Amino acid sequence: MTDLTHLTAAELAAAIAGGEASATEVAQAHLDRIANVDDRVHAFLQVDTEGALSAAKAVDAKRAAGEQLSPLAGVPLAMKDVVVTKGLPTTAGSKILEDWVPPYDATISRRIKDAGIVMLGKTNMDEFAMGSSTENSAFGPTHNPWDLARVPGGSSGGSSAAVSAFQAPLGIGTDTGGSIRQPAAVTGIVGHKPTYGGVSRYGLIAFSSSLDQAGPFGRTVLDAALLHEVIAGHDECDSTSIAAPVPPVVAAAREGARADLSGTRVAVVRELGGEGYQPGVLAAFEAAVETLRGLGATIVEVSCPNFQYALPAYYLIAPSECSSNLARFDGVRYGLRVGDDGVHSLEDVMSLTREAGFGPEVKRRIMIGTYALSSGYYEAYYGQAQKVRTLISRDFAAAFEQADVLVSPSSPFVAFGIGERVDDPMAMYINDLCTLPASLSGTPAISVPCGLSEGLPVGLQIMAPALADDRCYRVGAAVESVTERLVPPQGVLA
Repeated sequence: MTDLTHLTAAELAAAIAGGEASATEVAQAHLDRIANVDDRVHAFLQVDTEGALSAAKAVDAKRAAGEQLSPLAGVPLAMKDVVVTKGLPTTAGSKILEDWVPPYDATISRRIKDAGIVMLGKTNMDEFAMGSSTENSAFGPTHNPWDLARVPGGSSGGSSAAVSAFQAPLGIGTDTGGSIRQPAAVTGIVGHKPTYGGVSRYGLIAFSSSLDQAGPFGRTVLDAALLHEVIAGHDECDSTSIAAPVPPVVAAAREGARADLSGTRVAVVRELGGEGYQPGVLAAFEAAVETLRGLGATIVEVSCPNFQYALPAYYLIAPSECSSNLARFDGVRYGLRVGDDGVHSLEDVMSLTREAGFGPEVKRRIMIGTYALSSGYYEAYYGQAQKVRTLISRDFAAAFEQADVLVSPSSPFVAFGIGERVDDPMAMYINDLCTLPASLSGTPAISVPCGLSEGLPVGLQIMAPALADDRCYRVGAAVESVTERLVPPQGVLA
């Protein structure tokens, strides 16, 4: 059999179900791969060897007993360390939660375990999901498997790198402003941001509550769809969870693989391209548009004039919400505590704990958000940004009257060098130019590989109306079916 770590999730599931490999063998192969390469990639913060093998053995025992199992039973997964997982450290990439072990599971964690998916461990991330490169982690950066001197995107760079480096066939990321799609693009894999409310946020350590959304990573569109179906669905524990059926994403991925988009209207967004984008990225994107045309899609161009304001609107809304959400980390209830020596006051303990526990980017965003919400400035900044958000949603509504899906590059750039932009926040923030509009509107969007620029992966972003996630998967699978699969150069992790 081919190296188990190089099989897709769907292939692994079939091999386990057919008795060609046991879940234990599959888990051990991926644990061995992590042991061999993660010293260079640094995708994982914790590897749960004992827990993974125990879960895999349980799957094998149930299969031997003839029990009915889920489609992904026994398939390994890398979990972003912002998702609360019972009995495993959950740090959100921050020193302030370095030693915190949750007493409960997030809804996503519970659904993954119930499906028999084998969780290999927790992956690195930008602290509290604030960043586009995974360089803001308190535990050091993750490296891109395509070039270890470059970033794997962020904030879900640990999960995207793990999937790209064949350490896991599946991963969970979270997307606030593009943190699934952008890392998927620069590591050459598939990443989907579901419709806001389509996947429960219960047990997700909050950054920006009106934007945060968990979603799947995979090396194929079908793999991402299979995982999406496991984690999605209404949850009474989450007041923002949508009480609606999960879109038929797996069926859509299988249909798209037939490579026929006849009758599908695809719109190129004029504002998401052009000046400031790397020429190689634009060339790969234009080739992908021609691929869509060749598959039978009708190509049109639409203008969404308010998309140009997405970046400033996001960097007022997200920091404002983070300044509120992160107030809970005070050194009193859980996590790091500094200065509790009987001499310092409670206020001193809170201040010293936050000074020691939060990194520079988190402090920067808390201060921006607190200022934007302060008396006298709330309406001028946060209120105006919310109005822009409404205008962006209206642009989407108008565009979807002309097309079934919208397309753009997933990122204006390929992966950049580690340390190259760490001292320039604005240069870092513009990595999310393409992904921010869908985040602000709550609409679903997927990134699928569409070629190379300078030998590095480029992603095609496909956006659909709310609750039409299946359109993303159908169009993405069609593109994938006629596009060569991207694999990191063998020499990088030899």
